[in-house]
Order: sequence, then C-alpha cells, then structure tokens
Amino acid sequence: MFLRDLRNICLTFATALAAGTALNAAGAPAPYLLGSLFGVWLLGGLFKPARKVLDIPRWLHVSVTLGLGVLVGAMFDPGVIGKFGQWSVSVVGMMVATALATAAGYAYLAGLRRYPPTLALLCCLPGGQAETIAVSRGLVDRDYVVALCHLVRVATVFCVTPILLTLVQGQAAVEASNRVLSGFPSLGSLPPVAMAEFIAIALVGYVLGRALRLPMPHLLGPLILSAGLHVTGILSIPRIHEFVVLAQLTIGGAVGARLCRIRARELLVYLVDALLNSVLVIGIYATLALVLALALGMPYLNVLLAFIPGGFYEVTLLALLFGFDVAMVTFHHTVRFLMIFAVLPLIASAGRRAPRDP
Repeated sequence: MFLRDLRNICLTFATALAAGTALNAAGAPAPYLLGSLFGVWLLGGLFKPARKVLDIPRWLHVSVTLGLGVLVGAMFDPGVIGKFGQWSVSVVGMMVATALATAAGYAYLAGLRRYPPTLALLCCLPGGQAETIAVSRGLVDRDYVVALCHLVRVATVFCVTPILLTLVQGQAAVEASNRVLSGFPSLGSLPPVAMAEFIAIALVGYVLGRALRLPMPHLLGPLILSAGLHVTGILSIPRIHEFVVLAQLTIGGAVGARLCRIRARELLVYLVDALLNSVLVIGIYATLALVLALALGMPYLNVLLAFIPGGFYEVTLLALLFGFDVAMVTFHHTVRFLMIFAVLPLIASAGRRAPRDP
C-alpha cells in the first residue's frame, strides 16, 4: 500500500512540479497551483493508463492540511482582535450571498433542469464539499453528480481568481506575488526550534480538534491553536517557502487527478449543468462582494476571496499566495462552512424520508 502511494505521489508531483515550473518561468499567477491542476489533468486526460497512478493519498492531503492550518493561524496577529467588529458587515453580507446563491442554484437545477429536490440541494450547497459528498452517498443514487458539481465549482474558482488578479491589478501584481512567494524563508534558514514548534502545533491541534469534535479537525484544530498562540504573541512562525509550494502541488494535483477521471462523454450533460450552476453561484458572490467592497472601501479581490466558495483549503491558499488579509478570508469561510455544516443534518433527515431519485 505504501509503495503504491509513493509511486503515485512521485508521478503526480513530478507532473505538477514540471507544469508549475513552466508557468512560473512564464510569469503566470499562482504558477504551482494552476500548473499542478492543469498538468495533472492534461496528462491523465491524454493518457488513460496514467489515471490509475495520478493520485494524492488521503494521508498526504491531511498531513499538508495540518501544516496549512498552522500557517493560516499564524496570520492572526495580536492586532487582529480589533478587526472582528469591522468584519461584521461583510460577514452578514457573505451569509446573505450564501442564502441567495443556494436558492438560485436550487432554482436552476430543480426548477429548470428537473433534478430531484435532494440532489439539487446537495449539488448547489456552496461549501463543505467533502462533507456534502460523503452525506450524498447515503441519500441519492447519483452521488457522482454532487461530486462533479462541487469539483467544477472549486476548479472554476481556482482558475478564475488568478486571472482576476491579473485583470484587476495588472501583471505587476502577479509578478509581485510570485516574488513574495520566492522570498519566504526556506527550511535551511530556520532554526530547529521553529520546525519543532511548527510540527508540535500541527499534531497537538489535530488531537484537540478530534477531542472537541470540530468539523475538519485536521484544518481547524491546528488553525485555532496556532491562531491563539499568535494572537497572544507567544509564537511567531514564518511562512516556509518549501511548504507553501508543497501545499500548492498537493491541493492542485489532487483536484487535477479527480478531474482527469471524469469521463466527459458520459457526464457531458451533468458537466454543463455543473458549469452553469458554478457560474451562477460564483456570479452572485462576486456581485455582492463588489457592492460591499465599494461601500466599505475595501480591496475587491480581498472581499471576493472572503466570499467566494472555492474550497476552504484552496481559497485560503490563494489568499496566502497573493498577500491578502488571510485572517479575514479564513474567518468568513469558517462562518460559511459552519452554516453549511449546520444545514447538512437537516438535508440528510429530509433526504432519508424522500424517495430515491429515479
């Protein structure tokens, strides 16, 4: 099992790193993130045998997420507490956007496309993708449609956000973000105690997250513990260059590996529905984010990343790469995730009473 995982990781990372390096040389935004996604997707799409070995094992994804939680928590410095009051308006706006986007997606899928109600609702929930997909397996026969809708939404955000950065702030902003990434301290320049603190927060945070039964304990446990230690000024852990690149390769490669396994001919109708639903949902978030950014005098892309449902890990990583307010982005996505997490049991209860979709 381990040798098979190691083989899959080596091929996936080699493909992701090669594509990411090429995009980095071309000056593309978030090069390792987009490169890993498109590189792995393209290789698997063109060479069918490669699909069996292009994969990121669950244990590696969880391990990287533990470290990502620590780095995100490190963005909560002592001055962030005073900002919570400033975020109240945008948080309410994000909650309104979530309700409107869910309603619009449901109206499209259930009303126009005649999806069964439970299937339509699971497909258009803007977030909690792993939990939603897991719940769908026991509620609907076409759980792969739910997975496809969520995957397409995340991939769309992945691809559109770096392009928006270029359009809104220009190529200079892209080059600046890439320079910031390359300027992060490397593993070799860090004292051993810093790495020990990094690993300890990740492991202890995960254990606490499991003990407290937090949703996504491998992310929220280390994030909350790291945030607490950094807000109080006890620790100050820098962003590590190699780990940030590793996170991009892992998350982008995982999305690309899932995309290359979707057989377009069989799922063409669902793929079109997933794309249109994603555009509809993202459009509503983007519009309300623009209204709030203009009203509050905040940078549009910062508000957009705080709003847009592109996956907790993925959007947080984008905010980290582009130098936006990671604490604000994380706080908003945590609130949105908790909203979705609270609704899922109600959907599950109603779905079990409803007839299975034909």
